[in-house]
Amino acid sequence: MRFALSALAAALLSTSAMAEVSGKLVLYTSQPNADAQQTVDAFQAKYPEVEVEWIRDGTTKVMAKLRAEFAAGAPQPDVLLIADMVTMEGLEAEGRLMAYPEADSSAYDPSLMDAEGHYFSTKLITTGIVYNTGAEMVPTSYADLLKEAAKDKLAMPSPLTSGAATIHMAAITAHPDLGWDFYEGLAAQGAIPEGGNGGTYKAVAGGEKLYGFVVDFLPIRNKLDGAPVEFVFPEEGVSAVTEPVAILSTAQNPDAAKAFVDFLISEEGQQLAADMGYLPAHPAITPPEGFPALNDIKLLDFDPAKALADDQANKMKFTEIFGG
Repeated sequence: MRFALSALAAALLSTSAMAEVSGKLVLYTSQPNADAQQTVDAFQAKYPEVEVEWIRDGTTKVMAKLRAEFAAGAPQPDVLLIADMVTMEGLEAEGRLMAYPEADSSAYDPSLMDAEGHYFSTKLITTGIVYNTGAEMVPTSYADLLKEAAKDKLAMPSPLTSGAATIHMAAITAHPDLGWDFYEGLAAQGAIPEGGNGGTYKAVAGGEKLYGFVVDFLPIRNKLDGAPVEFVFPEEGVSAVTEPVAILSTAQNPDAAKAFVDFLISEEGQQLAADMGYLPAHPAITPPEGFPALNDIKLLDFDPAKALADDQANKMKFTEIFGG
């Protein structure tokens, strides 16, 4: 009886805490519009007293807007939900993010979360190899792309314009068996990096090129609709952008911001990510159709703080190799 009363009290406290979260929450996000709307709708269904005002653009443009607000001394967002951990590392280093160590991220791989609770990964958008099913060679390794069969048949997004490609470059060049020699090999193969992942995918799916690097969901989703593509998780591993969420140190409504973080990393929030067609970061959530289990995916080692420190040098090296 005592246990039942304690459980009831805990439930009432939880319900009361949920009801106390109210007011306006300002969200800046790089999610696609439809995903952002779905995320906001699901959060507001759980916290109906919170009014969410959200602005959506690519991470680069979101950050340009936020930088202008910092310069004016008037940052608007309470919470950020953007593409990558490197950008969050930069904001953390500047003291722009509020630590939230009480958030329950215990189920997650610690490498996906900031150790001090400044940001929290919400999904895995990996970059691996895409190939056209008309290609004779089926790659299983990054090294396969340096074979004669792939010469002049390679497409890849540029890290000068794509955040995912930047993360991929940092992870690949840090790998002891790949490094910058691999990128020099790609240049010798005739690869011309340009644009983002969408252009690379179209080039491979359309047969203009036969192989490339691309974010996972483009070929995996489109293959289900009959596109002549396959996505490979190479034996060395894949890089990933993790769409982290963070609370700004200047947040006007930190309680609602914390509730938003809690929602995204809860099993309910992670199921929402899977329902949208993304690989959830939470190991207990079943991935969407076409994706392997999270435990079956090998991630390349990645240090976001080092990637931030090396970012300009890496991009200069890349430009030296490919021209720019």
